[in-house]
Amino acid sequence: MSQLRLETMTVPAAGLGGENPLPPLVAIAEPNVKYEADPSIPDEDRCRLGFGVRAPILPYRLQDGYDRRRRPRALRVAVLENEFLRATFAPELGGRLWSLFHKPTQRELLSVNPVFQPANLAIRDAWFSGGVEWNMSMVGHHPFTCSPLFAGRLRDPRGHDILRFYEWERGRGLLFQIDASLPPGSRFLLVRVRLVNPNNVEIPTYWWSNIAVPEAPGHRVLVPADWAVSFSYTGPLSRIPIPVPDRGNDLRDVTYPTNLPSARDFFFRIADGRRAWVASLDAQGRGLIQASTDRLKGRKLFVWGMSPGGRTWQTFLAEPGTAYIEIQAGLGRTQTECVPMPARADWSWLEAYGLMEADAAAAHGSDWSRATGDVEARLEAQLSRAWMDAELERTADLADQPPEELFQHGSGWGALEERRRERAGEPRMARASTPFPASGLGPEQEPWVALLERGRLPAGDPARPPVSWMIQETWRELLETSVKQPSNGSSADDSGYLAWLHLGVMHFTAHRLDEARSAWERSFALLPSAWALRCLAVLARHEKRLDEAAALLTRACAMLPDQLHLALECANALHEAGRPADLARFFAGLPEPIRANDRMLLQALWAWLQTSDLDSARRTLEGDLEIVGLREGETSITELWFSYHEQRLARAEGVAIDDALRKRVRRECPAPAKYDFRMAASQG
Repeated sequence: MSQLRLETMTVPAAGLGGENPLPPLVAIAEPNVKYEADPSIPDEDRCRLGFGVRAPILPYRLQDGYDRRRRPRALRVAVLENEFLRATFAPELGGRLWSLFHKPTQRELLSVNPVFQPANLAIRDAWFSGGVEWNMSMVGHHPFTCSPLFAGRLRDPRGHDILRFYEWERGRGLLFQIDASLPPGSRFLLVRVRLVNPNNVEIPTYWWSNIAVPEAPGHRVLVPADWAVSFSYTGPLSRIPIPVPDRGNDLRDVTYPTNLPSARDFFFRIADGRRAWVASLDAQGRGLIQASTDRLKGRKLFVWGMSPGGRTWQTFLAEPGTAYIEIQAGLGRTQTECVPMPARADWSWLEAYGLMEADAAAAHGSDWSRATGDVEARLEAQLSRAWMDAELERTADLADQPPEELFQHGSGWGALEERRRERAGEPRMARASTPFPASGLGPEQEPWVALLERGRLPAGDPARPPVSWMIQETWRELLETSVKQPSNGSSADDSGYLAWLHLGVMHFTAHRLDEARSAWERSFALLPSAWALRCLAVLARHEKRLDEAAALLTRACAMLPDQLHLALECANALHEAGRPADLARFFAGLPEPIRANDRMLLQALWAWLQTSDLDSARRTLEGDLEIVGLREGETSITELWFSYHEQRLARAEGVAIDDALRKRVRRECPAPAKYDFRMAASQG
């Protein structure tokens, strides 16, 4: 028995909300990043550290409109099932493998989040925990993690169903395809991944399969490696032996996640030529194992840690009593690097997910080689390395076949790219296996279709934000050609202001700052808009002209006083300029719905504490303040809590705020769990 069916699953879900209309501007001068790394890490593992890591969020918009009010939501799911496993996927949410249930033992192999609760951890902000996330293209949780993919069904020559996901990732210019199957008799879910670079240039690319599994005492992570690169969020990358480090305060077995006090990454170094796999096993030696063909060579363990901050994050992402770790598998050795993908390259690999039942005494014994050897021998007996290699080859032709049925559409950007390439006389981007129907073109693509077909953007209303953004050089060239035409880009009654606004965004992202300034100033001169002022403010901030940035954003807010995202950026600019009194006055004049926003309240708290308005700070901190969009690693609310109590005690006792008082506050006034998001013990 093997089947694919569509169902509806109801989960308590927070609202995802709308997208942020402001372009998330980052000027990219150099795509590479320099990481501090211990010299003990071999040169071959250091040579690509930082390669291709810095990438713009654009052309995507931020998904930061979510809340924490959970209501029943009907989530469409695709279910693959055979006699051993039931795999549940969420096509609307990046194709997430939501659950993998082992039927003979009635055991869930993954950590399943009982709710859908976005939080600020992804490239585009919104991310949720649980299951298996397919991270592609850029470092970080990928652009589609809370967005629908194309999803369809096809059948292999034996008539067995295959579930296909795919999309066009337009930031890097990458095509990806995921084929999931559960053939009759298979004890493993098979996931065939394909990445295609259809461009004539090399691109940095990235892939990590992020697998959430339960965190509990006695659970151990096993992997065929005897050392790892460790990252503790507070220091350099370092090399440590596995399973027990030999220096500092880490003299504990790090393969037991509950031994670790703080958030940490371990990138396990599997020797070249060894089979790549990772498993998380309970005290009885049972749990999930993931294995792959050789291209996917990286393996990782991530833990939130057992500190109060780590526990807060676990609850924040789900609900009390839910705790997980992540075991991961990637193209690179670490997540501080991308992998260079040659022009026109077509890469594939096969992953397998299933139940491992190892010898408990061996799996939890002190002999690491025996522990990993027992698991590997059992894996080989159930799913040999040679069989996986052969299956990858056997399914190559099938991977080229089109889906027989498309039951969900993704975005219209792939269809737009196909149309652009056709008009430019370039080779097609899509394969038969990944069709992008022209019917998928929608409102976000309409301005760019007009540019392609009529040579100019349609006129826009300056009171409304542009519906989408582009940064690719091919589109910049088309837009620059457009504004050179007679009347295009030169008069206030056409699309000129919008064309120059977009050109400024394109130039800024490519670190052409003078061109960006000129374009935005020209846009504003043609037709004044808050959007151009905001972009000029971002440029001023980038150039450390903080008072000018605040002034420009204040003008933008006066033009659109009900625009939440402009107000938030204005408050942040006043904060960065060190103007708490102005920020407090700005906050007081905002519409009530904007004042109630959690990020705005954090800015107001800072202003009140800087101006010694302890009553306002107390009412907010002791009220029902609930943080929604706190960024991973951010401790602002924790620091504001301590700052309030330092000032309170200093005022009550007539003493100075010094190191002794700070230590006393942390001892006598610990941050409530809902405000403690510290990921490392050294953070306060």
